[in-house]
Amino acid sequence: MALSESEGRWERDGNHQKKAMKTTSSTSKSAPGLRVQSSNHQQTPTPVSAPAAAPAPEQTPERPALPRIDFARRQANRELPTDQLLALLRTEAPRFYELAEVVGKWVWIQFTEKQPREVTATLAQLGFHWNNTRQTWQHPCGALTQGSPGDPRAKYGARHAADLQPA
Repeated sequence: MALSESEGRWERDGNHQKKAMKTTSSTSKSAPGLRVQSSNHQQTPTPVSAPAAAPAPEQTPERPALPRIDFARRQANRELPTDQLLALLRTEAPRFYELAEVVGKWVWIQFTEKQPREVTATLAQLGFHWNNTRQTWQHPCGALTQGSPGDPRAKYGARHAADLQPA
């Protein structure tokens, strides 16, 4: 349905094209050797004459390789029920067991600061995943759910794992 100019809109007949703002070429601060053009021009950038004495790029120290994760064991650990996971944490990772918090059927581990790669790899190996919204490591204990908009601690309560086991 075409609208006339009197109704405040132009007829749409397929020949109407959106006007693009014309810009002049300039060099970008982020890429000094490349020319910047309007986004409507799909051309490959052409290099501009390089400065005579360009400083050498700084060398960044290489990061150490990530620790290996056995994904078959990780998947098996993700299906462990809560009590078996807590027993595994108690024997293989007592430090994590002390921090573990049981929320419903899930186990959460929360740190006050970012942990080194070895710690995060160990948590991943044990079946935990990082929840960026809640800023905590979570283990589903075989009870996979879609997630909840509210805080599950309000619905299910939270107990520290060390308080559940007799000494």
